[in-house]
Amino acid sequence: MGNTESVVVQKRLARFRPEERPVVEGVFDRLQGGAGGPSGPAGKTAAGKTLTLEMLQSSMGSIAPDSLVGRVYQCLCSIDPGPEASGRTGRLTASGVGRQQLVVFLADTLRGTAEERAPLVMAMSQRAVEAAATVTCQQVVEFLQDLVSAVVQILIHRGRLQGWDPHSMGDSRVGIKLLAEQMCSELRPSDQGDCDISCLQDWIFRVPQVSLYLEMLVDEGLNVSLRGRPSPTLLPPCRETPWKELRSLLDLPTLMFLAPQIPDSNGAPWRLMFSTQLHGESFTRMVSSLTKGGPTLLLIRDTRGHVFGGFASHSWEMKPHFQGDSRCFLFTVFPRLGVYTATGYNEHFMYLNQHQQTMPNGLGMGGQHQYFGLWLDSDFGRGHSRARPKCTTYGSPQLSADEDFTLDAMEVWAVGNPPQPEEGEEEENGKKSVLNIDPEVQAMMEMTGKNLYSQGLREPEEDLD
Repeated sequence: MGNTESVVVQKRLARFRPEERPVVEGVFDRLQGGAGGPSGPAGKTAAGKTLTLEMLQSSMGSIAPDSLVGRVYQCLCSIDPGPEASGRTGRLTASGVGRQQLVVFLADTLRGTAEERAPLVMAMSQRAVEAAATVTCQQVVEFLQDLVSAVVQILIHRGRLQGWDPHSMGDSRVGIKLLAEQMCSELRPSDQGDCDISCLQDWIFRVPQVSLYLEMLVDEGLNVSLRGRPSPTLLPPCRETPWKELRSLLDLPTLMFLAPQIPDSNGAPWRLMFSTQLHGESFTRMVSSLTKGGPTLLLIRDTRGHVFGGFASHSWEMKPHFQGDSRCFLFTVFPRLGVYTATGYNEHFMYLNQHQQTMPNGLGMGGQHQYFGLWLDSDFGRGHSRARPKCTTYGSPQLSADEDFTLDAMEVWAVGNPPQPEEGEEEENGKKSVLNIDPEVQAMMEMTGKNLYSQGLREPEEDLD
């Protein structure tokens, strides 16, 4: 490229370290060579050579739908690398994509600001040859569906599943649509429902997933391998899950949405602690998974298909009092994705009780007795989500299809580091108490008010090392 590059391109290249610049400049030649076109050393392509849609398709087609490849090509063609331009001309070039246009695109997607990425999103959201000054929310949703779909394919085909099995999870096609709609719901359009460049800039700044997903698309789709750039991890590790026997309520896009909401997770693995599919409809069995697992995520599907749940910030305790802290939240998965965090109105975050005559018996989150934001009765078949107009603790709407719902399926996932075993938890000589062997026995004894005298008599296991 040498002295022929424009001021705009020179400034874009300056964002990369010296050892990264040959990689960025070499993408153009690699794309041409990969599609059977003539190529040479970086920066030595014959004058007038351009990238075609077919060349882009050859590189990105394995992970991105054809519609997204077309969007990227349209965006590339619209970039003006001239010294007087700020990013794009609003005019689609018929002759293909030039080297400098590609460099500007790579720099703005990988190292750009929200102001520089907004014109790219505008161009990729529009499908018409003649660019307009605004884009509709529906156009942005359609672009996001293509983008999220590509990210899901990257996770599946580039070895980034972290132990999750999409074949034993929910339909990603539904999750892709819901995640795109949730991300688009953060837009702040005009009164006419349109979004201009400043609207997109504000949105990209507030919703980091947009930039993250664009970076993944460019990294994987155009094979831009920059040393020192760790691959983003969108999924938490999954451990000890019997996928062959399970059909999870989670799907990959839903997991991509929920995982970043978990506070203080620090990359802790998710472990399935309870599933009605695997363990039956047992409130006692579910309680045993809650009281010793550390932070947990509860996922419920009612008989009308609504999926929702809550996050508990620490292990549950069986007692007739509220517990938890402001890190807890409620959420919805279907028919919409949403998270509802603590309002500060009260501290009714978590409630778990059984076998009481004067207090509610069951599991609750938010609201108040008989009027919970999420309630599962101890008989394990019924529950309610009451919010008129919103839950006081979390500000959530009604989560279930009907205010009083019938449970269809439920999962409990441990989502934090397992709590350290308490001193004296195992019996002398390595023999475990029946209370350790069968947590249901311990839960039943605690719920019936029995004193666990043996807990105070246990000796810590000696270190044999």
